[in-house]
Amino acid sequence: MLSSTNVVDRSVLRRWLGRAGSNETERSLAHQSVLVGVVCLVVDAVSFLTRGPESGPWNPALLIAILLADAALVTSPRLSGWVAVGHVAVVSALAFVLPGRSASTAGQLVSAYRAGAWLRGWSAGAALAASCGGTLCSLLIAGLSDPASLLSLVAANALMPWLVGRYTTARKAHVDELRHRREAALRDAQAEVAAAVANERETIAVELHDVISHHVSAIGVHATAARLNLPAGLLTGDVTVHTSLTAVEESSQAAMVDLRRLLSLLHEGDASPEQPGLAMLSDLFDSVRSSGLQVTYVVYNTPLPLPRAIDSTLYRVAQEMMTNVLRHGDGNRARVELDYAGDRIGLSARNRIVPGVDPVGGGSSVAGFGIGLEGMRKRAERLGGSASFAVVGDGLFWESSVTIPLGGEA
Repeated sequence: MLSSTNVVDRSVLRRWLGRAGSNETERSLAHQSVLVGVVCLVVDAVSFLTRGPESGPWNPALLIAILLADAALVTSPRLSGWVAVGHVAVVSALAFVLPGRSASTAGQLVSAYRAGAWLRGWSAGAALAASCGGTLCSLLIAGLSDPASLLSLVAANALMPWLVGRYTTARKAHVDELRHRREAALRDAQAEVAAAVANERETIAVELHDVISHHVSAIGVHATAARLNLPAGLLTGDVTVHTSLTAVEESSQAAMVDLRRLLSLLHEGDASPEQPGLAMLSDLFDSVRSSGLQVTYVVYNTPLPLPRAIDSTLYRVAQEMMTNVLRHGDGNRARVELDYAGDRIGLSARNRIVPGVDPVGGGSSVAGFGIGLEGMRKRAERLGGSASFAVVGDGLFWESSVTIPLGGEA
């Protein structure tokens, strides 16, 4: 589950990536427009020099006009209408000064396409009218009078490029609309899933409060009552019943505290301020010591501020490690080490194995040890870390170890 801070950070990242993608697209379009302009310029220049008259006073001026009109194809799309007008003026001038020339140039075709693709409303219509009118004038100046030929050439050299531009833009708008609809559908689906998860968490929270908290509270109340009604000095073996009942009472109180934290997590998500962390490990070990287990806690290197997810996960892992030590160890001593190792943090616990008992739980009377190990492993892997469990020290000790990268918060 993402925290609100992560959501904000990632939304900012998405906006930044969107702007970066937009800038990249603009640069790509600019490069392509330059390429189109250069190709049109070369094609029209070669066509003019190879098909025109050998000499004439207007030749240099016409060539310069063609080159300037083709260079204008690189300008902003907002100027597409004026660029189209410039091209039809050049085509008309060619037909007037050089009879027998073609009724169009490569640049004129591209300018009509640009006008259809980029312009809207009256400006698009005006550009179309200018392109068709200029092409018609150049054909009439060139001496063409057949209506069918005039219509087909005007359509081919002005109307069709303009229509292709309109179609291209309309298709892009349609694709964009489909993409927006899909994104909206995904957002709606994600919102529905989030709402369903929130409702389920609320249901679990209510069940935990109504069922588990009742029984845990009852354990604490009965343990307190039994302790207060015991005769002084009553012993069972080497441990007083009074001490044992006190431990039960304190454990039930600690369980209620953890339950309240869990309920807060279910209600408020990762924004809950009551989640435990490594700063509370000393309290955890003090509680374990009340059962008679001697816990040695060692911290290596300088402690660093940790993301809440890693901090809370390591506390839960340590809690599970202590549970396993109490259930499956010899109950005498345990050593816990916390190592801030640069870009990662490691937590390990070691305890002596009870002779003749399988440390993985096969020879234990208490079931569920394997589930606890798998739970620690999944907690670590969820944050990009790993967990290991093994018999060490010539088979005399059991060691649980979890390592999480400090950049592994999910």
